[in-house]
Amino acid sequence: MADAPVLTVLYITGWCRSGSTILGNVLNELPGAFHVGELSFLWKNAYGHGSNTLCGCGTQLVDCAIWKAVLEGPARAADVVKRQQAAVRTRHTWRVLDEAGESTPLREHAAFLARTYRTIADATGSTVLVDSGKFPSEAALLPHVEGIRPLYLHLVRDPRAVTHSWTKTKQYVVPMSAARSTAYWVGFNVASEEVTRRHPSASVFLRYEDFIAAPGATVDTLLDRMGVDRARNPVDGRTVVLGTNHTVTGNPDRFRSGPTLLRGEDDAWRGELSASARATTLAMAWPLMARYGYFSGAAPVADSRRDVLGTGTRQ
Repeated sequence: MADAPVLTVLYITGWCRSGSTILGNVLNELPGAFHVGELSFLWKNAYGHGSNTLCGCGTQLVDCAIWKAVLEGPARAADVVKRQQAAVRTRHTWRVLDEAGESTPLREHAAFLARTYRTIADATGSTVLVDSGKFPSEAALLPHVEGIRPLYLHLVRDPRAVTHSWTKTKQYVVPMSAARSTAYWVGFNVASEEVTRRHPSASVFLRYEDFIAAPGATVDTLLDRMGVDRARNPVDGRTVVLGTNHTVTGNPDRFRSGPTLLRGEDDAWRGELSASARATTLAMAWPLMARYGYFSGAAPVADSRRDVLGTGTRQ
């Protein structure tokens, strides 16, 4: 592995229903880039113990040529899942940041990720992998993964829109209460902030609403961070042509392809989210919402520790 070229891994962290699937699939259209989806769920989903056994291409994960190369490796699925649960849960983020270099289980998992990422890169001919796993603890481990250059994208969406999204059943995704969704939103974002605070030069903060408001400009900035020529930006105005992807789990919209209009559905919560769900979300999330600029159309609070994309969003 020492002779292999360095592989860029853009890890998207934050909470679910924040737009990571569509953003990852847009980046998947870049030459040399590959969106893996939520890689951490591969082993559980592939053998029927997760939420969805299908690859983004529509075939079973175990039958997809790309994922077969990973799944046929020496690691047993049960062992991988057990190690993930023991070492890289969100609550472990601070321990991973402080102890990854000294902890044998964490070093073993980092070595496993190194082999996995390299296998994917070799199978796809990619030099950039986009991992929308969203686990801050796994993002925290990336500096200890040999042969990669980690970049961090902390992606945030208005928690009221996230709460509203979680009230909807989407194929294999079951609903979640406002309290539970918002608790996860707060926890994942607080942990993500700590990861990006430790790695400021490799980190970018982005609100989903700002990506949708200016998708081309957002992708341009991400290309700059990844070292990719802006001329390869696949976004034309507000449209991108999506091809087949090979994502693991994620939003069911990942199965769509063809010309896709990049537009938000964030206004739906204004008329459909119940007063009680809205109140619960605000009560739990308002400190972070204020910091992220979700009140009075403000921009996110300036932070010298990382790049902040976008200039403001609506209340």
